[in-house]
Amino acid sequence: MIDVAIVGCGPVGALLANLLGPSGLTVEVFEREAELWRLPRAVHFDGEVMRIFQAAGLAAEVARVAREGTRGMHFVNAEGRTLLVRGIAEGPGPQGWATSWYFHQPDLEGVLRAGLARYPNVRLHLRHEVLAIEQDASGARLRVGGPCGDATHATRYVVGCDGARSMLRRLIGGGDYDLGLHQPWLVADLLLKRDLGLPSWTVQHCNPARPMTEVCVTGQRRRWEIMLMPGDDPQGITAPERVWEFIGARVTPADAELERAALYTFHSVIARSWRDRRLLIAGDAAHQTPPFLGQGMCAGMRDAANLAWKLAAILRGAAPEALLDTYATERVPHARAFIELAVEIGALIQTTDARRAAERDKSFAQGEEQVFQFPAPPLGPGAHLGTAPAGRLFPQPRLGDGRRLDEAIGERFAVLGARAAIEGAGAAAARAWDVLGAARLPDPGGEAGAWLAARGLAAVLLRPDRYVFAAVQDAAALAAASLRLPGAPQP
Repeated sequence: MIDVAIVGCGPVGALLANLLGPSGLTVEVFEREAELWRLPRAVHFDGEVMRIFQAAGLAAEVARVAREGTRGMHFVNAEGRTLLVRGIAEGPGPQGWATSWYFHQPDLEGVLRAGLARYPNVRLHLRHEVLAIEQDASGARLRVGGPCGDATHATRYVVGCDGARSMLRRLIGGGDYDLGLHQPWLVADLLLKRDLGLPSWTVQHCNPARPMTEVCVTGQRRRWEIMLMPGDDPQGITAPERVWEFIGARVTPADAELERAALYTFHSVIARSWRDRRLLIAGDAAHQTPPFLGQGMCAGMRDAANLAWKLAAILRGAAPEALLDTYATERVPHARAFIELAVEIGALIQTTDARRAAERDKSFAQGEEQVFQFPAPPLGPGAHLGTAPAGRLFPQPRLGDGRRLDEAIGERFAVLGARAAIEGAGAAAARAWDVLGAARLPDPGGEAGAWLAARGLAAVLLRPDRYVFAAVQDAAALAAASLRLPGAPQP
């Protein structure tokens, strides 16, 4: 029997398979397409996602096909005045990597798929479409159509990473939370033939006459996103001559090759149910995010990181199946926070009434533009003890020997803090750490030690996805929290 069947090998499905690979579980990935889709789609991820690629052992390969973002994202009004800037950290951010990255999706997917070859327990089946799924208390059965006909596969869990039209989401049911944004935009991807001196940062043109977004991707790749207005013909708006009409003031056919033009409706929805017994969903199957923060794919990568360690623990017998109940309770509020902010930012960009646009512009002080920092929301209730900073992502500083934190502790539970607290937590806590294979990092010093000291903490317990399980002020509290770790033996 398969341990985990993954439906869809886009970025989220491929990352989940890579994260499950080291566990030794049997993982089968079913992808209906014969090869990578070579056209651009997602173009941005953040420092947390790069840290997840690091956990998958692929950060160096990803860095070779991506570029670090510079100067954030600028929101510019019709007169060319910058109203707002999404700030980014200079150099490595709190996750140990640059806070913003741009990429060409086929290149990224190539890295992720190549990573699967490291694991004999992970197999990718191209040209295989999942046609039907049934489940019972012991697992699920997939009917899969492939080049040699239909076949049935038994599996313990199925994860649908099968996009916005997800079959798994339909089977799970429950409907959606609709956050209100459903706006059609034209997306055009170009390859420049020469350097035109265009900005190397993302520009949101908040022009009520025609809101647009301009993105520097990688190399000579550029993207324009163009909002449809009343009177636009959706059928003809993707024609090359129409695209050049919109962007001709910036770039012309003599300057660039139009690689793709497609019409998208930007949605803001979240599935109400992410699991039905043996069936789960992740990525666009679970939520759809407007692109105004560059967080659509990022949310799916966070789903994969949250789900991978829980599935591995359950399937190895190290944690109860109830741990999967925390997947949606943690991820839904976290994803929703980003979607709601994207909708709010979208309203700023998509203002088409000239009077309201003028009022908007006046609300931003003349002179120096306002800067907003990227949010870092906590997880919802779940596999953590809840009191801040529990439920929040722990930073990844470099240690005294030059290694990043995750390189020192690995992708497992970890206890980090004052030696006196770790040694004073007692035999039951130490046994729990041993059973769970938890790393111990006493007296970390440096940035990690300063982080603890600034919060008056003696120690933290970290989950395999680097979110804080518990933050404690003394050895007794560390002992009690350690016995509440998922799968910890009881005295």
